[in-house]
Amino acid sequence: MVIHKVFLVLSLGAVLATAGCSRQQSDWQKTRTANTTDAYELFLKKYPSGEFTAQAQARVKELYEERDWQKARDTDTLEAYQAFLKQYPEGKWTEEARIRVENFTLASVPSNAAPAGAETTPQTPPPAMAMKPAAAPRPAAAPKTPAASSAHATPPKSHGSYGIQLGAFKSGADAANQRWAKLEKEYPKLLSGLSPKVSPKQGASGTLYRLQVASLSESRANSICKALKTHAQACVLLHP
Repeated sequence: MVIHKVFLVLSLGAVLATAGCSRQQSDWQKTRTANTTDAYELFLKKYPSGEFTAQAQARVKELYEERDWQKARDTDTLEAYQAFLKQYPEGKWTEEARIRVENFTLASVPSNAAPAGAETTPQTPPPAMAMKPAAAPRPAAAPKTPAASSAHATPPKSHGSYGIQLGAFKSGADAANQRWAKLEKEYPKLLSGLSPKVSPKQGASGTLYRLQVASLSESRANSICKALKTHAQACVLLHP
């Protein structure tokens, strides 16, 4: 008789455990279907140490990061990206946020700002603009219409020209070149006829390799950045 009671108790315990597990799995499936922060937080409150707790916690973190990244992207300011990095120093969008912070920082001192001095002293151009004297034939650059598609013909007329910066990389020039190859493949019409350059800049934390396109008209530079930003791609206007 005693053995029979023990068997009943054990059987009842097994049934309850199975039912509890099945209920948790059902709730987890519903939570995943909803896929919202509220749904995951309710699940975690109900199952603080269950089978799917770790997965729920990870997904909540991802959703909050995606929400805050979208806010930073919509604001699109240096301060917004810096605040995002402070909150998410190691996340899915951390590297992209760092690139955008570097873009904003470097855009305040563009490498093509030197031509102002080259106007009055054309025989002593600054070293950073060494590629400008290479395009000596000024007559070829006279027409303004091909300015966006002939990067080598227009540098001598750098007065009033614009540029764009598409990234700044610490890992080397190869990273910048790979970025251009990817952008050119994804937006062939938008970037048609453009010739990029990788411009290194030495800073306190090391060398940054900036992916830039120079000798653009103001309207072309603005239209490219506007189009890229609508697809969540980094782009900063470089003023002459």
